[in-house]
Amino acid sequence: MSWRERFPGATEAEWNDWRWQLRHALRTPEALSRIVDLTSAEQRGLARPGRLRVGTTPYYASLMDGQHAHCPIRRQVIPVEDEGVLAEGILRDPLGEDRTRPVRAVVHRYPDRALFLATDTCQVYCRHCTRRRITGGEERPFDRAAAEEGIGYVRAHPEIRDVIVSGGDPLVLDDDWLAWLLGKLRAVPHVEILRLATRALATCPMRVDTALARLLRQVKPLFVITQFNHPKECTLRAQEACELLVDQGVPVENQTVLLRRINSSARTIACLNQRLLSWRVRPYYLHQGDLAEDTNHLRTPLACGIGILESLRGHTSGLAVPHLAVDLPGGGGKVTLQPNYLLGGKPAESRACGAGTWFRNYRGEPYFYPEPTETDCNCPYDEIFFAGADRSTRRGA
Repeated sequence: MSWRERFPGATEAEWNDWRWQLRHALRTPEALSRIVDLTSAEQRGLARPGRLRVGTTPYYASLMDGQHAHCPIRRQVIPVEDEGVLAEGILRDPLGEDRTRPVRAVVHRYPDRALFLATDTCQVYCRHCTRRRITGGEERPFDRAAAEEGIGYVRAHPEIRDVIVSGGDPLVLDDDWLAWLLGKLRAVPHVEILRLATRALATCPMRVDTALARLLRQVKPLFVITQFNHPKECTLRAQEACELLVDQGVPVENQTVLLRRINSSARTIACLNQRLLSWRVRPYYLHQGDLAEDTNHLRTPLACGIGILESLRGHTSGLAVPHLAVDLPGGGGKVTLQPNYLLGGKPAESRACGAGTWFRNYRGEPYFYPEPTETDCNCPYDEIFFAGADRSTRRGA
């Protein structure tokens, strides 16, 4: 069913206006029931007090399968009663961000990187949201004062070279506000890289127009980090948004969240990443679900993600194989996992092979990798190159 059939009152000009999409977000059971046949589990999820906000753009809602309760778009938007089930180890602040949050708008967890919280609102409130204590409206909104305080913190900490602007979703903000914020961050001498984290390319792609693409290009180097979780999100409109950014010189990378019974199969992840690569969007991370409240029903065992990577390796382009990332609970930071290709025992023929390591390839066949005889890996010229070198030299200027 097309969007015109589902939203007959909207003109084409309105449909293509991102502000209209935000103003007409579907937030109530009544609004959602006009798009899908709500199941009893969804009805109970929507009625549960204290849950995360519900909201979706008409565009994203138009991608839902109205009859099938396991539709991956629907599962990401509409709560089910399982959200309320308590589970061991679940945390209100699963990544320990609040204890490394020196000011309201900044999380400074890694030595040279800072997360900048620009807003607490989103185009779509994903049921797997890891920052639901913020996007749920528990804090007061982020205003200009909070942003200025955050910019001041970044300016006062020269070790910060990489700033990720996130939230919420920064692309709910208009171009003027974004230009001000990104311009202020770009003007900080020690900030080398900006990243902008957004789901808008998947949930409200009409937000990306030529004016926005040029704005982002002006504060280069800036990387857009987006989140497509299923090939059903890969529409022509989404492709146009991604390619507009890339054509303007703004790199786009994707971080998929692994969601149980939504995208937890190698077939789905391979299809998604191959599609994204054809748009020149690089699959970057496959995220293990965080230990966030009300998300336990969507989390997968670690073995699931490792198995997906093993199924991809050797059967599709290496560019389509993301890093499997686990953000350790309580603020431990990201670690990456991959299948174990080291062989525990040595095949019989290894006795005459000398020093080295036995591996298995993606087909399970054993291969010997001989170690070199020289093992000193010190780089003598480092002492010369880095002695007294200023930052511009180390950055390759």
